[in-house]
Amino acid sequence: MNDKSLKRAALDYGPLSHLARHDSWETFLKAPERVDGRLLLFTTKGATPLHQFSFEPGDTLLFGNESRGAPEEVHAAVHGRIVIPIRAEARSMNLATTAAMALGEALRQTGGFPE
Repeated sequence: MNDKSLKRAALDYGPLSHLARHDSWETFLKAPERVDGRLLLFTTKGATPLHQFSFEPGDTLLFGNESRGAPEEVHAAVHGRIVIPIRAEARSMNLATTAAMALGEALRQTGGFPE
């Protein structure tokens, strides 16, 4: 594959995605699409293990910075803090892996996978 075909192959899913950038945490919280649903934070400081959490349609899944985690203002605003249990000697999981596991479980529970 040449560079052009690699780029085209990697971006073919682009039209299926929706990305919104907000100027600040406050702007995100006030966004019209943010009005309904719970804010759920995945964190190593989570209170509820992923396999014991019940997701609902409209939930917004949040993930902190891989090295610093989420800021305190995010922790204070969320409706739930969820942890993916890992071995005690492991510090944390890769962010992309965590997000994939979380989204997969949320979609499974809420019937969100495409038919």
